Amino acid sequence: MVGFFKQPKRHLKKLLKDGEYDEAVAFGKSLESKYSDDPDFMFIMGSVFFIVDDAKKALPYFEKAFQLDNYDVETLTLKTNVHLALEQKDEAIDCCRRILKLQPENSEARKLLDDLELL
Repeated sequence: MVGFFKQPKRHLKKLLKDGEYDEAVAFGKSLESKYSDDPDFMFIMGSVFFIVDDAKKALPYFEKAFQLDNYDVETLTLKTNVHLALEQKDEAIDCCRRILKLQPENSEARKLLDDLELL
């Protein structure tokens, strides 16, 4: 049990992997003040909420993760998906453009951007 407290992010990832979402939310919330400036932690928490279909709660975590590490394409990709789930087209377009600035060859972001701009 001591290992959980030495590696709390690892434990949080394990809960997520094992499908223990309620426990992951509770455990993550208990760590939030300690890891509020950790982009990996924020990404994990955003992922937990996105998996349980709570895009509204996921968004602030992805925004914070991106604020802390604004070169993370994976965070931007999930942030784009959250905006789409919340029907926030303009914000999703902005995320796609940011992805393409970081990875001009990203065909998924290019296709999505093209599709969104046609709507």
